[in-house]
Amino acid sequence: MSAATTTARTAGGAGGAGRAAMRALHILLLPAVLIGAWWVASLVSGVYYLPTPGEIAATFVEVWGTERLLEDVLPSVGRLFGGFALAVVLGVGLGVVLGLSARIRALLEPVLEFFRAIPPPVLVPLLMLFVGVSTTMKLLVIVSGCIWPILLNTIEGVRAVDPVLVDTCRCYGIRGRRWLTTLVLRSASPQIMAGMRQGLSIAIILMVISEMFASSSGLGYTIIQFQRTFAIPEMWSGILLLGLLGFLLSVVFGLVERKVLSWYNGTRAAARGE
Repeated sequence: MSAATTTARTAGGAGGAGRAAMRALHILLLPAVLIGAWWVASLVSGVYYLPTPGEIAATFVEVWGTERLLEDVLPSVGRLFGGFALAVVLGVGLGVVLGLSARIRALLEPVLEFFRAIPPPVLVPLLMLFVGVSTTMKLLVIVSGCIWPILLNTIEGVRAVDPVLVDTCRCYGIRGRRWLTTLVLRSASPQIMAGMRQGLSIAIILMVISEMFASSSGLGYTIIQFQRTFAIPEMWSGILLLGLLGFLLSVVFGLVERKVLSWYNGTRAAARGE
C-alpha cells in the first residue's frame, strides 16, 4: 500500500468522523437551545406552573422508580402494544380484502367513511357502557383510532400493485397464499409501514386519553392525578416520560422499518445510481 493511499484513507476517515460529529452537534443543538430557553423563562417568570428543567429532572428520578414503573408504565405500554397489534392485524387483513375487490370496497366505503369521521375519544363513554371500565375498553379505544391509517394505506398499497407483476405471477402459476405474500403484501409493504408509523403515534395519544377518562392506573391516570393535586413538577415529569416513550418507540420502529423494507430501500438507491 502506497503512502498516498494511506494518507487518502486517513483523510477520508477523519472527514467521516468530522461529519458524524457535526451531525451529532446539529441533532443536539436544538434540544439544548429549547431547554436553555425554558430554563431562562421559568426563572424569569417565577410561575409555579412552570418549574425549571432541573426540578423536573430531579422529580423524574424520584417519581418514576421501580414501583411506579411496574404499576403505571408497564401496564400502559402493554395496552399500547396490544391495541396497536390488534389494529395492525385488522387493518392489514381488511385492507387486503378491500384492495383486491373493487366490488366489496364500493359496498363498504360509505360505512367506513362514516366511522372514520367519528373522533375516537367520543367513543370512550359509549364503550364504558358496553364493556365497562376495563382493559378491553382501553384496547378498543386505541384500535378505533389507529386502525384507519393502516387500513387506508394498505388499501392503496394493494391497489397500486404493478399489473405487469400480476401478469408475470399468473404466467408462472404463482397463486394463492404464495401470490399474496410474495407479490401483494411485499409490493404494498412500503405503504403499510407508513400507515403503521402513523397509527403508532395515534395509539400513544389514545392510550393516554383512555386512561385519563376511566382508569385506576397508567400514565394518563397518573398525570391527571398529579394535575388535580397540584403536583406540578410530578405532572411535568409524566409528560417528559411520555415524550421519551414516544421517541424510543419511533426509533425502534424506524429500525424495524429499515429491516423490513431493506429490499425497497436498496431498489430506490440502485435506481438513483447510489
